[in-house]
Amino acid sequence: MHTSLDRAERDVQEHSGALKKPLGLRDLVLTQILFVVGSSWVGAAAKLGQSHLFFWLLAILLFYIPQAAVVIYLNVRMPLEGGIYQWAKLGFNEFTGFIVAWNLWLLSITVIALGGMFTTTNLSYAIGPGAAWMPNSKWCVSLISAALVGGLGWTCVRGLSLGKWLHNVGAFAMLIVYAALIFLPLVGLARGELKTYHPLQLALPTMSIFYCFNIFSKLAVGALSGFEYVAILAGETRAPARDIGRSVLIASPVIALAFILGTSSVLAFVGNRPIDLIGPVPQTLRLGLQSFPIAGAIASVGILLMTARSISSTSVHVTGSSRLPMVAGWDRLLPRWFSRLQPRYKTPVNSIIFVGATTLLIAIASQIGTGIQEAFQLVDNAANVFYGIVYFTMFA
Repeated sequence: MHTSLDRAERDVQEHSGALKKPLGLRDLVLTQILFVVGSSWVGAAAKLGQSHLFFWLLAILLFYIPQAAVVIYLNVRMPLEGGIYQWAKLGFNEFTGFIVAWNLWLLSITVIALGGMFTTTNLSYAIGPGAAWMPNSKWCVSLISAALVGGLGWTCVRGLSLGKWLHNVGAFAMLIVYAALIFLPLVGLARGELKTYHPLQLALPTMSIFYCFNIFSKLAVGALSGFEYVAILAGETRAPARDIGRSVLIASPVIALAFILGTSSVLAFVGNRPIDLIGPVPQTLRLGLQSFPIAGAIASVGILLMTARSISSTSVHVTGSSRLPMVAGWDRLLPRWFSRLQPRYKTPVNSIIFVGATTLLIAIASQIGTGIQEAFQLVDNAANVFYGIVYFTMFA
């Protein structure tokens, strides 16, 4: 005798049967690393000075490890397309599932809107001082945002058979850049440009408790979050119950080391200078390579790789945010229009178009009356609020 939970899971699996399933373990591991390891968080952590390691370890202990355990457990029980939406719906009710999906969707929309700002900032660093005007030009940021949303929307319509390669390339690009970032202080020591370098120095915070809590919340809910996002694509994964959990276990130590050692490198070279919160990695590469004869070319290559990573990560958000309206349409919480699949590629084409149009409007509107740093902080703060609501429900 089937329970209502069994029937609900069977209904989701029947809908998922129409989807293609191109994702394997390698794709999932690389997507986890790509999605979680952002380029801006090492800048936020560096604002804590030498106490950053204390806060990274605290965030790993109190949030990162519990998050990984919860995602693995829930995915084994309910390896369904829609991920956390399905977990909340089947664990509580449809209304809770919809609210969770709504906030996760809003998070992705805000992050996609930031994609143009990240790309513009990185390109300006790659080109050099002559392009310093680009991030402050609203027209330039808007045009790059439009091109980015259009290109990623087309890739998303083509499906994960193509999109997974964009994600894999972005993950490898990010790993190369972080490897360079982490080894750069060692090169600086060998060349005598750095007098000392203590990447794992543990120091207690000296700033106010409110400031420390603000940064800590960003490191936990912002930097170390995201394992649950890949589970949205369970219905497009060949063995979701097994491989999504394995991808979390494999990616976790790589992500933790990248953040901790990357922050140490930013501190080593930026020091007391103002930290670029949008592009701390390009800023550090520029400073660390400035004495090399071909420093500009090396730094530009690294920054372009980071730009590729940013574009690929934004693609993951476009993919996930288009699947949430699709699965809500299956349950008739949204019009079935959002669930219509493209005949050839079996992707939710209407949902993708809606996501693209919405994010482009937000990207342009967020710049009205503000500079790029202020616009970044505005949208980033909104994203953190949306994600906090999602995690409150997941841990419940």
